[in-house]
Formats: sequence, structure tokens, C-alpha cells
Amino acid sequence: MRRPDAAIRLLGLAARAGTIVPGTAQVRQAVRAGRIRFAVVAADASANSREKLLPLLTARRVRFVVAFDREALGRAVGRAPLSAVGLTDERLAERVAELLSGPEEGSGGERAGSGGRAE
Repeated sequence: MRRPDAAIRLLGLAARAGTIVPGTAQVRQAVRAGRIRFAVVAADASANSREKLLPLLTARRVRFVVAFDREALGRAVGRAPLSAVGLTDERLAERVAELLSGPEEGSGGERAGSGGRAE
């Protein structure tokens, strides 16, 4: 069941709670440290950002979804446009994953869809 508006609000709540990691480089670092429970990658993230992040998320079996655009993702967490946001809290991560579940979601060995937006 896709509910992107609710997911955006929940990302904002996660940001206020201090349980997000904003930006591609920071998400990659946190994935390597085992801190990320779920990631949202912007549909319009650069090819370079996606090439660096998506294989790492898949290899580390971190669930992710390609959704929103960079502007919406950054605005959701009170920042400038972002290509990726990672969630560190298990319960918030699970809820955002539920709200954004659909054909673009990836987990473990699956690759997310290449262009769907959830706005």
C-alpha cells in the first residue's frame, strides 16, 4: 500500500528525532557501519550517486526504495535537496518501508526500479 504523503511526514518526524542520515556519502558510511535499517534514494539522483549507493545497499542487504525527487526528499527532512536518506531507527524504518512498499522497493538481492516517483 503506497502512501507517500504519510511517508514524507514520517521522514520529517524521523529527522526531528535525530534518526536519519542525510546524503549519499553519509548513508554509505552508515551502511558500512551497520547503522542503516532502511534507505530512500531519490528517483532523480545522479547516475554516479546511484552507482555508488545501490550496489552497497544490496550487498549489505539493507532495504531501500527509489522514491520522490531530490527536492522533495530534502524538504521532507528540512534540508537542501538530497539524493538519499537513511533511517537508523528500526520501527520508523519499518513503517516508512510499509508506506512506500511497491514495485520500486528493493531488499537484499533485489534492485529497485529505475524511475518511479512517489510524490
